[in-house]
Amino acid sequence: MIGLPDFPWDRLVPAKERALAHPDGIVDLSVGTPVDSVPAVAREALAAAADSPGYPLTHGTDRLRVAAAGWLARRHGVTVEPGAVLPTIGSKELVAWLPTLLGVGAGDRVVIPALAYPTYDVGARIAGATPYATDGLLGVGPERVPLVWVNSPSNPTGRVLPAEHLRKVVAWARERGAIVASDECYIELGWEERPISILHPDVCGGSHEGLLAVHSLSKRSNLAGYRAAFVAGDPKLVARLLEVRKHAGMIMPAPVQAAMAAVLDDDRHADEQRERYAARRALLRPALEKSGWRVEHSTAGLYLWATDDRNCWEQVRALAEIGILVAPGDFYGHEGFSYIRIAVTATDERVNAAVLRLQ
Repeated sequence: MIGLPDFPWDRLVPAKERALAHPDGIVDLSVGTPVDSVPAVAREALAAAADSPGYPLTHGTDRLRVAAAGWLARRHGVTVEPGAVLPTIGSKELVAWLPTLLGVGAGDRVVIPALAYPTYDVGARIAGATPYATDGLLGVGPERVPLVWVNSPSNPTGRVLPAEHLRKVVAWARERGAIVASDECYIELGWEERPISILHPDVCGGSHEGLLAVHSLSKRSNLAGYRAAFVAGDPKLVARLLEVRKHAGMIMPAPVQAAMAAVLDDDRHADEQRERYAARRALLRPALEKSGWRVEHSTAGLYLWATDDRNCWEQVRALAEIGILVAPGDFYGHEGFSYIRIAVTATDERVNAAVLRLQ
């Protein structure tokens, strides 16, 4: 295993302590953790399945896999067989362990976005491989590249990759026998642009060979505390993952599987949650812009990617002085050194407090 980096959020502690000292309390916009209630449909399904004394299925119940396949078809124009769906214990777990589960190892390169969720890098290192951060594939080099990550909408930038770009990634990977894993956890949160799945026929030509898409219910359905996610795509790859996960005991609890199936079948609560995020975003963005920040990309997802052209840590400290905590852009790669990431996942009351302080 290649040495792991320091856990980035530990570096934010001094700024958090400064923000906590504000007389009206902290407005924490640093971590995109849901703050709204778990939808009733999930809580009811969880309670109904609470008497689950036996071992659950690693592959998930038929009901869960059918619900996931139905959601992909209904909301995203993607057709997968229920057998090509595999529940995971949150999406971060899968991102961290996917290279290992696929047999990636020493001497291999794992391509990750230039600005990216840190766990892509960590997952490559856990497997003993070398992470290679780039937004272009021409300079990857002669090393074996068994796995390429894409993330649209992006965390942290909110950038949406168009179908044309994703088609080029898929073609490049297929020419080299590489697997493309697409992190699509924010796919239902398009604002100015509509994200598209790597499994959509406009991207993959109707074949899911060599492709995996990762989906999470943490943001869509406020299930971060349930650790509810799934991966879908190439049936052969899903079968490989399933085999290893059976041996390793990587199983989602049965009551959580029931809750997950229920929310995947229910679009109303997701649309209501989307409206909450849209309203908060509509307040925060202009407040930041009037205060001297420039928002870039941010056309989808739950974050505003902003800069006033200073070092990211200077911006973090400036906002901490008025009790607002944000994430420095260099958490996500060197190219983020002059940016900050602002989450729109705080309560309405805290978002309003942030707007007043920015004024």
